[in-house]
Amino acid sequence: MKKKLSNQFLTNYLVVLLLTAIVMVFALLLLSSASSLISARLTKNRYPASSIMRDDYTQIDASSVTQNGGGVQIINHEYQVVFSDGLDTIGKRQLSAAEWTEFLMRSKSKGIPYFYDIIYNQKGRFWLVVTFPTSLRIDFDIVSNKAAAPGDIFLAIGVLVAVFVIFTFLLSLITFAYSRVTASRITKPLQKLCDGTRLLREGDYSVRVELHLKNEFAELQDTFNDMASRIEHEMALRKKSENDRRQLILDISHDLKNPLASVTGYTELCLKKPELTAEERNAYLQVVYNNGQRANRLLTELFELSKLDNPEFALKLVKTDLCEYLRQVCGDLLPSLEGAGFQYEFSIPEKSIYVEIDPDRLSRVFQNLADNAIRYNQKGTTVSVSLYEEGENEEGGKAVILFQDDGCGIPAHLADDVFKPFVRADSSRNSEAGGGGSGLGLAIAKKLAITHGGDLTLSTDVDKGCTFVITLPII
Repeated sequence: MKKKLSNQFLTNYLVVLLLTAIVMVFALLLLSSASSLISARLTKNRYPASSIMRDDYTQIDASSVTQNGGGVQIINHEYQVVFSDGLDTIGKRQLSAAEWTEFLMRSKSKGIPYFYDIIYNQKGRFWLVVTFPTSLRIDFDIVSNKAAAPGDIFLAIGVLVAVFVIFTFLLSLITFAYSRVTASRITKPLQKLCDGTRLLREGDYSVRVELHLKNEFAELQDTFNDMASRIEHEMALRKKSENDRRQLILDISHDLKNPLASVTGYTELCLKKPELTAEERNAYLQVVYNNGQRANRLLTELFELSKLDNPEFALKLVKTDLCEYLRQVCGDLLPSLEGAGFQYEFSIPEKSIYVEIDPDRLSRVFQNLADNAIRYNQKGTTVSVSLYEEGENEEGGKAVILFQDDGCGIPAHLADDVFKPFVRADSSRNSEAGGGGSGLGLAIAKKLAITHGGDLTLSTDVDKGCTFVITLPII
């Protein structure tokens, strides 16, 4: 790409150079034509010396010249200025032969700001000089004479050709060098961008381009780096999602394997041992039933978690007095808490705090938190539920619900991980009360809280209990 672009620049510059030369020639021809067109209208050409020449210089009328800004001088054969009227560029009344000769030579020189028309009268033996200021003159003449010596003509032509060749060579060299320099200012940034794009295509999402420029390429650089950053972020999320998916499959397989193994084992035992007593058979069937229920609960919650991740999932939001709603929820939790031998405390304000919630879905959050507390804590644990407002005098205030227990707690570094599917803290908590959960309850509760526009977080540590914090936007 670099060579092609550089060559294109060189071609473009050469074309521009050729067009410039053509335009210059055309401009010279145009100037020549314009000079011919206006020549007859110029004052100096309307009043030439021949038009006022007389054999007796005393009869010469200079008024037509002087009235148009010119001047007339008459110099006799002794180089005396015997008559002068109007513009006078001689400045003397008596000239020497050398001075007169110098004046005649100077009058034909290029670059002087006056036009001289000089005629010699043979009879009267005097020179008539008519002078006009030059309006604008460009002097450029190429003169040749066939009578010149052939060697001189060839020498002059050779010099002109040599000068033209050297000039063309230098101009072409400068054009070539300039085209390369100009092209490199474009091709180098493009090459860096191409290299970055190639690395990005090959999977190096950490690649960034640094051009150190402040033109349009800088904008392209920023756009490329922003795109690379977004792709890197998306690929990291995709990789994490793939890892989570694989881990989820492993966790599902592991969690289904144990209850299904128990179902299969005890069913086979009942089939192969008809001599079992009714009491033994009922005990085995109870184990089969419990494990079937456990597997069914796992699949049901897995389905619910999957449904929450579906973009089409939507809550049925209703404007609700959160204080009254929370009292009803706490009342629904009482049988479970009392059945587990738990103590409880509720602190709910005696006022109205309105939020938009899906009552059935949000109840699932509190049910899962209660099940979690019962499953992993011993009898005598106290569960407390409290509610307060945060930022109530500002726009965007929120309701904060604390669901606390004074049980065994879990390590603080696992506070975020417990909301991931199939993550349990069984190693640090007592599971006597529930036989183990699906590992999906807190994940479902977290997603439901977020779907309501709030959040669910955990503050905990070993032997310090757990405090689940639920936030909901106030309307």
